[in-house]
Amino acid sequence: MEGDVDQARFDKADKDFPGIPHFQDFREMFAKLGDKFDAVSVSTPDHMHAFIALDAMRRGKHVYCQKPLAHTVWEARQMRLQAEKSKVITQMGNQIHSNKEYRTAVKLLRDGTIGTIKSVHSWVGVRGNNYTNLQTPPPPGTAPAGFKWDLWVGTAPMRDFALDVYHPFKWRDWQDFGSGALGDFGCHILDPVFTALDIREPVSVRAQHDGINDQVWPESQTVQYVFPGTRFTSGQTMPVTWYDGGKQPDKALAQMPSDRKLPGSGSLLIGETGVILLPHVGMPQLYPVEKFKRAEIKAEPGASHWHVWVDAVLAGRQTSGGFHYAAPLAEAVQLGNLAAHFPGKELQWDAKALRISNHADANARLTKVYRPGWEIAAVAV
Repeated sequence: MEGDVDQARFDKADKDFPGIPHFQDFREMFAKLGDKFDAVSVSTPDHMHAFIALDAMRRGKHVYCQKPLAHTVWEARQMRLQAEKSKVITQMGNQIHSNKEYRTAVKLLRDGTIGTIKSVHSWVGVRGNNYTNLQTPPPPGTAPAGFKWDLWVGTAPMRDFALDVYHPFKWRDWQDFGSGALGDFGCHILDPVFTALDIREPVSVRAQHDGINDQVWPESQTVQYVFPGTRFTSGQTMPVTWYDGGKQPDKALAQMPSDRKLPGSGSLLIGETGVILLPHVGMPQLYPVEKFKRAEIKAEPGASHWHVWVDAVLAGRQTSGGFHYAAPLAEAVQLGNLAAHFPGKELQWDAKALRISNHADANARLTKVYRPGWEIAAVAV
């Protein structure tokens, strides 16, 4: 069965899967057919992830939810808590977690190929308002027949429909609906960093960028995280720096030949004895070349991220990309977006208390105000 606010999508789906029940309001689908299914895939804009996924998990349904998992730090925490409470099998849709490229990089890092890690630099070429280039909402338009705009807006503040600005994809630019470049790609590109180094919650975050308003995300930014050190890192703390919108780390950090360029997106992991350059999406590269010219990079087998979850549901076991892991990664990503509202301020993060300890205004942005009728209740633990 399928739920989608856009009737036009059903017309397309019916050609491939005739006779499948479909609903424009997922709540009606859950209420009428809740005893007919065991699992749910949530592929809506970011602002509706938690509302739908939490409802499904409360009903005991297994959930596959697209990245960045949730729209706020608070929502990401509720997703983890509810998954634990409901004892369901979960997976975040950062599919490259299961690809051979990232799995190979994780193996190299965990094997100590470049020693313990001193710092990480990760970046994506996409801009924060990459899809519309707008700074404010355009003049209102008329929603197409068969498209339920009120349901699409859901938890967000109501605004006028505008053609080719929000639906079906450009919502990523808008703070009310999406999570910018960091939200779009952070849970992909930072995933092997989190997995290999076993890092979870940062202790602080600071953002710098080229300007922000209350509507769209910054065109480009740099976000500096500090994480507690782990057995895979060199010091008591571990710096991770994120760049987007065309910003990149200094190429000299890579120790690569002068005729080679950094990829448009990827990560540099700086170790005690060498460097791993991990393109997004590409096989890891070892530098300096002279030191690793005899090193063999053996590719780890990849898998279908989707079927990893399906197989886990059938087997009754959790995936490595479940919300126990994905929620802290999503929290860190959304902390970076939160920090964008307070450029230059180092925000101290108390993950256990779910609190920014040194900035009351920033602390208030851990969650958001929900439209009446679309509120999300905290998970009772």
